[in-house]
This record gives sequence, structure tokens and C-alpha cells, in this order.
Amino acid sequence: PVPFHPSSPPPPTAMDLSCLDIEDAVRRATLGVPGEEVDDSAVVDGVLLRDDVSFPALADDPVKSGAIKVAKGTTTLAFVFQGGVCMAVDSRATMGSAIGSNTVQKVIPITGHILGTMAGGAADCQFWHGRLAYWCRLWELRNNGPISVSAASKMLGNTLYSFIGYGLSCYTMVGGWDKTGPHLYCVDSEGTRLKGDRFSLGSGSTFAYGVMDAGYRFDMTEEEACELGRRAIYHATHRDAFSGGVVNVYLVTKDGWRKVSSHDSAILHDTYSAEQGV
Repeated sequence: PVPFHPSSPPPPTAMDLSCLDIEDAVRRATLGVPGEEVDDSAVVDGVLLRDDVSFPALADDPVKSGAIKVAKGTTTLAFVFQGGVCMAVDSRATMGSAIGSNTVQKVIPITGHILGTMAGGAADCQFWHGRLAYWCRLWELRNNGPISVSAASKMLGNTLYSFIGYGLSCYTMVGGWDKTGPHLYCVDSEGTRLKGDRFSLGSGSTFAYGVMDAGYRFDMTEEEACELGRRAIYHATHRDAFSGGVVNVYLVTKDGWRKVSSHDSAILHDTYSAEQGV
């Protein structure tokens, strides 16, 4: 070990995580405590809707305090229409002003009828979406049937709520089709869980919202929905330096999810410019 001198800055202290029991907190947040009496009104599709489980918070949020500097940028969107749920995303991952990758898959399958999007920290989103897919599959095996979009989003929301103050960066949409039709939820690492008909997340979301809000109708056909999502993401990649790469479009219908298209944003720029005569 390097000797410590009084004139040197103090060595970094390791974060004490001995108090963390991840599996226990996740189990409590999603499945409850064995033998615990639970009000039936607090259970939706077998998922306990509890908000009283959390880890002991750190003294300072490592992100808000500046100990962890999260440099991120992306554009994702999703909306509900009569035929199901349309999701459109870009594929660029950035590390500050540097482009880390232009081939990131930002739509992650949860079940055969539910998809999730990722914005924020790529590692956080990929890890927790993978865990959510695992929990949903267990739920379906236990209950011999598909899980609802509401229950799946609540599982993720409960878990992320348990980690408030630990520096997670996860801003996601969970959408799909269940026995009551198409549904869409926005869930993030700040403890928010919202249901809506359209959302956009990421650094380019304001540009995507402008296009999406102008062209959105509930009675769109599948082709119109895909074109709206594609065009909205393209405009975001054109104006937001942290978004770019390939525009990927997905659909979730009563028959399950499928990937509709992948278009390079540069080619889309030429196509849409030609339409405008530019």
C-alpha cells in the first residue's frame, strides 16, 4: 500500500454497503413477507403494492452530491394507440461528449407481450430490466398465466423505490398488451410511476414530444403509428447531439411484440429532406 503523508489528500473511503440485503429488499418489495397479513386491496395480480420497504439511505445521494457524475444522453418514446403500443428509440450511447456506441439496443423484452425502454445509465437499465424479466417469468409460472402490464411496472417501481439515494440512474417506460388491452407506464429511479398514453424520455425528448404531440391520434393504423414514432426520433437525433445512430421501432399488439424497422438516422435525414424539397 502507498504510505499516507499529511500533505497528501486523504485516501478515498469505501462505501459501507454491509447494511444492504438486496435479495431480501427485492423479495419484500415484490412478493411481501412470508406470514404477513396483507389487505387484499393492496394486491394487484398477485403483486404486493407496498411502498414501506427501503434500504437505510446513505447520508448523501452519490449522484446529487456530485460524487458520481452521470453523463448520459438518449431519446426514447412510446405511445398507446388503438392497435397496441408503439415504441421508438435511437441507438446512441454517450460518455459525456464522447460517443461510446451507436448500436445500443434500447428496447428490452420483458415478456412476450411487454417491452421496456432504457434511458439514463445503461448498466442500471439493462440490469433491472433483466431482473424484471426474471421476476415476471417466475410470476407467470406460479400463476399459470401472463402478468399484467400494471403488475410488471409496479414490480420495477417498488424495487427502484427501495434504492432511492444510492445513485441509480434508470428512466424507463414499460408498455404492452394484457387481458384489458394496451397500457403504458413511466417508471424511474426517483420513485415515480405514472400511467399515460404517451411518454418520451432522454436528452432529446423535448424535440420528440413536439413531433409526437402534433401527429398523435388514438385511431392511427399500425403503419401511421410506426411512421410517427420513427419521424419523432429522427427529429430528436437531428437536433440533439447526444442522440443518434439507428432509429428502431417496435410494436406490441394482442399477438405479442415485434421489431418493425431499423433505419439509419442519416438516411432518414435524406429521405425527409427530399420530401420537404430541401
